[in-house]
Amino acid sequence: MNIEMASIKSVKAREILDSRGNPTLEVEVMLVGGTIGVASVPSGVSTGKYEAVELRDGDSSRYNGLGVLRAVGNVNNDIAAEIIGMSALEQQVIDQKLIEFDGTANKSRLGANAILGVSLAIAKAAANFSGIPLYRYLGGAKAHPLPVPMLNILNGGKHALGSTDFQEFMIVPLGAANFAQAIQMGSEIYHFLYKVLKDRGLNTNIGDEGGFAPQLSCNKEAIELILAATDLAGYKAGEDCFLALDPAASSFYQNGKYVLSREGITLTAEEMVDYYANWVSNYPIISIEDGLAEDDWVGWVLLMAKLGREIQVVGDDLYVTNIERLERGIAEKTSNSILIKLNQIGTLSETLAVVKRAQKAGWRTIISHRSGETEDTTIADLSVAVDAGFIKAGAPCRGERLAKYNRLLRIEEELESNARYPGKEAFYNLVKVKS
Repeated sequence: MNIEMASIKSVKAREILDSRGNPTLEVEVMLVGGTIGVASVPSGVSTGKYEAVELRDGDSSRYNGLGVLRAVGNVNNDIAAEIIGMSALEQQVIDQKLIEFDGTANKSRLGANAILGVSLAIAKAAANFSGIPLYRYLGGAKAHPLPVPMLNILNGGKHALGSTDFQEFMIVPLGAANFAQAIQMGSEIYHFLYKVLKDRGLNTNIGDEGGFAPQLSCNKEAIELILAATDLAGYKAGEDCFLALDPAASSFYQNGKYVLSREGITLTAEEMVDYYANWVSNYPIISIEDGLAEDDWVGWVLLMAKLGREIQVVGDDLYVTNIERLERGIAEKTSNSILIKLNQIGTLSETLAVVKRAQKAGWRTIISHRSGETEDTTIADLSVAVDAGFIKAGAPCRGERLAKYNRLLRIEEELESNARYPGKEAFYNLVKVKS
């Protein structure tokens, strides 16, 4: 292998569309030897205010101001000039150079979307140059555990206005023997949920992440519908399949209180924690993500203290894949798990550092998509590379979601007897699973 052929020859970005029909970036990196790496960048609508900056044009004359031509220009002109000639095999060196070149704390000058597109395209080019799949390039020889999928089959909140206060209701097929069976279980339950909704005269339209978005009278009705679908599919809730929630609580946090409009109630942090505790005691819920607001650190301590032994308490907006906020969470014991989103921080290297730190602290990690997605499958490979344990990629519906799941099916097949699906072992230390 001629290492000189791994030098970056060209960097090209273009404006493409994401799954919501909004602009985003695709970046193509070509190496001297002709190897190419292509990556596209997702976009969130339910975003934490501490996330790295997604650079948009603000030009109301095109795409309602959401164009990304400024970010594209930053890649094609400024970033390209800085990294052409560098070796794609030196990911951390390049990522650090990009961070320093941007020069801001939140990547607001060049745009986290511009920087991430380049970072991921370089990694893909390097993996292709090395002749190995991305999960192997990033994770080495030990990269063989498949993640447990957390499938968002009923959407609400900002992902499906008019449905529920809570943003996501997920199924977690822990009882599956392998990843393929887990996806089968998820798909079957999803289709029976359609039947349940149709039979009850409820809307079967879908939200941003492929989950159904019926107008419901209260939040717990979503749980009851999913449990009915699970039963019809022939699976046992709490044994074959568990439930997970992403309330996205920052979206209904007002003046220090939690306002559940579907319930007609306003709760303090302590009352919100008790609300969740009641659900956990009555339903097979194994994970709650963003159960409290991104600035309610005191409330998070209460939530973790009350439910941390029973369920996975996941911080997303609270941490935004930022190692400084993660360190605070570890010190203050605000959760036992972290959601990982590449575009929240803006480089692959920083993302890997956060995963490593969280795992060192004994936390579980969940590699996640965004509501505005592309067909890019990087997160599928990443979940295997770092032995994340879990992946969130939406419902078993819509091409941009299925691309991730189908990629994992191919990886499992490729790994053959070395493939390992953790199932309930992914929650080895939770009372809810042990019981």
